Formats: sequence, C-alpha cells, structure tokens
Amino acid sequence: MADNARYKRTYPISWEQLHRDSKALAWRLLNIEYFKGIIAITRGGLVPAAIVARELDIHLVDTICISSYDWQDKKGEAEILKGIDGDGTGWLLIDDLVDTGRTAKIVKQIAPKAHFATVYAKPAGRPEVDTFITEVSQDTWILFPWDAESQFVHPMITGQV
Repeated sequence: MADNARYKRTYPISWEQLHRDSKALAWRLLNIEYFKGIIAITRGGLVPAAIVARELDIHLVDTICISSYDWQDKKGEAEILKGIDGDGTGWLLIDDLVDTGRTAKIVKQIAPKAHFATVYAKPAGRPEVDTFITEVSQDTWILFPWDAESQFVHPMITGQV
C-alpha cells in the first residue's frame, strides 16, 4: 500500500472506461510495429493485456510476475516471481499504470528490447513507457474496478486521509 499522504485526489476507473482506454491503447499500437506476443505485467496488466491482445489479434500472451512491497519492513523491495526468456525483442509489455517507474525499470531490465505500453501514466514513470493513453497527476490515486469492487477501499475514498 502506498503512502496515503502523497495522494490528494482519486480517479475512479469503471470497467467500461478501462475497456475503452485499453482499446484506445491497442489502436495507438496498431501501426507501430508487428508484435509476436504480449507480456502482461501482473497483476494490473492482465486485463488490459487481454483487451489489447484481442484488438491486435495476438494469440501469444505471457506474463512477468513482480511483487512489490510498500508496507512493513519490506518497503521499496520488489521480488521477481516469474521472468521471461530472451531480451524482449518483438514483444509488447502491457501494464495498467506506470506510477513511480520502479516496476517499469525492473521490467525493462528483464526485457530491454520490448515495447512498453501502459493505459495510464504518471509523470514520474512516464519516461519509462514507450506508449500510453492517459496521463494522470502524480498525486492521484487511480481506483481500478478490481479494487473498487473488493472489500478494500482506499482511505482517500472514505475521507480518512
């Protein structure tokens, strides 16, 4: 969980908006180059990757699994749970969001030749991304539909910040 003090506003994303924005990302990628496959960055990149794969008619989908910790005594650490073979040549990396760029930097070390695309980008992480659709301010908490419909509600929503 991120530090509550750094978020001043919330941007809720509905399933419909995420679908529209992911399709827009696919359309922006149409004429860039041919991709032999997609690598979804789990977990947030799974839904956008599925939508982009369908729009671009890509059937080969893989994952990079990274667990980042922002709590307790593991603050700032990231663990690669599953990598990929190769340097990313011909692959499209998909994630929902680039925030600070920390995960993006790790993924780019794993697959430096891949094209990295996200649906949403914040200024601190934007230089790490090749293609994105919507820029959101750094102090905005993006409330994704999978978070909004779960038991978890960010303190920003409940006014506890």
